[in-house]
Amino acid sequence: MYVLHYAPDNASLIIRLVLEEMGLPYRTALVDRRIRAQDSAEYRAVNPTGLIPALQSSEETLFETAAILLWLSDKHGQMAPTIGDEHRGNFLKWLFFTANTLHADARLLFYPEQYAGSPDDHVAFRGKTEVRISKHLRLLNDIAASAPPYLNKERPSVLSIYICCLIRWINLYPVDRKGWLPLHDYPALFEISKGLQDRPATHRVADAEGLGPTIFTEPHYANPPEGSAL
Repeated sequence: MYVLHYAPDNASLIIRLVLEEMGLPYRTALVDRRIRAQDSAEYRAVNPTGLIPALQSSEETLFETAAILLWLSDKHGQMAPTIGDEHRGNFLKWLFFTANTLHADARLLFYPEQYAGSPDDHVAFRGKTEVRISKHLRLLNDIAASAPPYLNKERPSVLSIYICCLIRWINLYPVDRKGWLPLHDYPALFEISKGLQDRPATHRVADAEGLGPTIFTEPHYANPPEGSAL
């Protein structure tokens, strides 16, 4: 039985979707961001960075989204090319591109006040960030168009789930730019997003976290709304 430390519509959503798709037993432990539980001594004992998610097993405690995804896929032999597979190297480079480049730039978009200096700089800072994010998604869309086994509309992978969740948040946050990203401009990623949101595992997670039926193609804010993206 895994324990997923989560908040609704936070990065824990990625891990929860993967656990559901893999059919693994887990329970959730809410990290209530309304009272900044992520800064509590109890949660810092689980994840010293104070970030969400963390995943506990009988063997160890994991944090960092990409690390959890890679650990789960290797341990259970699902949703990613295995060691020795001819696609393994390409899968790894795009997984870490998503984690270290796309996800990192998404954080800049969500929290410009942490990175951009004065409020007068926020608009220009966001504009430059949006341009970079669009370029990142074009790269990923080109890869998805060739339908490799780790990024296609036929079957979900840990990478496709990661990308779809980031697309969701990029379109929801910041609030004053909601819907700025035209997903139809990335047709291969749109098809992957649409296929993933129609899967039973996604429906179960969306119901549990109050995300609505079109969580990737027409995203809405979580209800209940504890926390915010990432």
